[in-house]
Amino acid sequence: MGLFKKQLHGIHVDYCKNTMECKTEIMPVPGRIYISMVQHIGAPCIPLVAPGDLVKVGQPIGDTDAYVSAPIHSSASGKVVAIEDIMSLLGTKDKMVVIETDGLQTMWEGLSPPKAETREDFLKAVRASGIVGLGGAAFPTHVKYNPKNIEEVKILIINGAECEPYITSDYRTMLESTKHVINGARLIMKYLDLEKTYIGIESNKPKAIAAIKEEIGDDSSIEVITLKSQYPQGAERVLIYEVTGRPLPPGKLPADIGVLVSNVSTVSFISRYFKTGMPVMRKRITVDGNAVTTPKNLYAPIGALISDVIAFCGGYKKVPRKIIMGGPMMGRAIYDDKKPLIKNNNAILAFDELQTLEQPETACIRCGRCVASCPLDLMPTYIAKAYEVEDVEELKKLKVTICMECGCCTYVCPAKKQLALINRLAKKMVIEGGAAK
Repeated sequence: MGLFKKQLHGIHVDYCKNTMECKTEIMPVPGRIYISMVQHIGAPCIPLVAPGDLVKVGQPIGDTDAYVSAPIHSSASGKVVAIEDIMSLLGTKDKMVVIETDGLQTMWEGLSPPKAETREDFLKAVRASGIVGLGGAAFPTHVKYNPKNIEEVKILIINGAECEPYITSDYRTMLESTKHVINGARLIMKYLDLEKTYIGIESNKPKAIAAIKEEIGDDSSIEVITLKSQYPQGAERVLIYEVTGRPLPPGKLPADIGVLVSNVSTVSFISRYFKTGMPVMRKRITVDGNAVTTPKNLYAPIGALISDVIAFCGGYKKVPRKIIMGGPMMGRAIYDDKKPLIKNNNAILAFDELQTLEQPETACIRCGRCVASCPLDLMPTYIAKAYEVEDVEELKKLKVTICMECGCCTYVCPAKKQLALINRLAKKMVIEGGAAK
């Protein structure tokens, strides 16, 4: 297993795992929820309800015939009061179903544990559950589990690294839903005819490693791989290489090298769904940051506003200057806290002015730290130069499109240059340039 592997680059960050010992609390459904119709990569859902309709817990309220998609369910019972447009974090206008909740949490009659005898039955059930990659990518899980070369795929890698600072929601999943993690792995292996599961967990989570190993017992088909505590160990390319020693070539998917990768919370959910029939309606998230009164891990309803989530944690103890959905390295800042929680959001972080103090950008000193820290051996300074002069061909040669925007280059830059942001814009330039041709 990778005895002579090359050591991938990365960085050591202050993990700030303040909520590791905070058991998950169940957040009540607020008086009004706002459920976005765009909660996954692929085609957005079309509302299945209209203003005035009564809905129940677990009822499908959005779907589409597109293959790369996943249905969306109501996390509460109540009345649809509006179908509105909302400005997304990417600047697009997304549809949103607004539900005035009734406090009864009446369950939809169509809920029942799925029955599956074949792989096709399993994939159909996975889609019906609404599950997408809960680690942040939000790729529809039934699509990921159905590659064209499924017969050649024999390894499942479960991502339990959780290498982003502050976030501990996956950690709490491994401690609090241990049986579901292992049962989910066994279900996936059974229906997809896989031979081996590896669960990658960073070494700074010894309790999770011990709990998972104990649950595995003497099952040799499932194995825990203890990863070095180094960011970004949880990135797909990095995780595959660290676990199997197999590099993932540019433009290829994990299935192309015989591997499937799933987040630990996604796998845990699949087990729970096959036991209860309850679709994706809630999400375990970490709420932290020095502007939050009481940092917590929550099991929060999809569609709850960030302001409602913060209020459940005691509100703000300081005026927040920056609120992030996700982690500080790869999350996205929001311009107000009236945004709703969506499926792939694993954290809400609120920081005050001191914590988010921006330092002025200075000239590049050619120190090479950005290159030394990049796990994919990219050259951010050269990419920045090619982007500045709009040299699409040079950007292609520099392989900017494989950048996973982990933020290592920005983190280590003494000149405080926003290299990860430039890489993102450069990737867009290459894609648009290719489309134009």
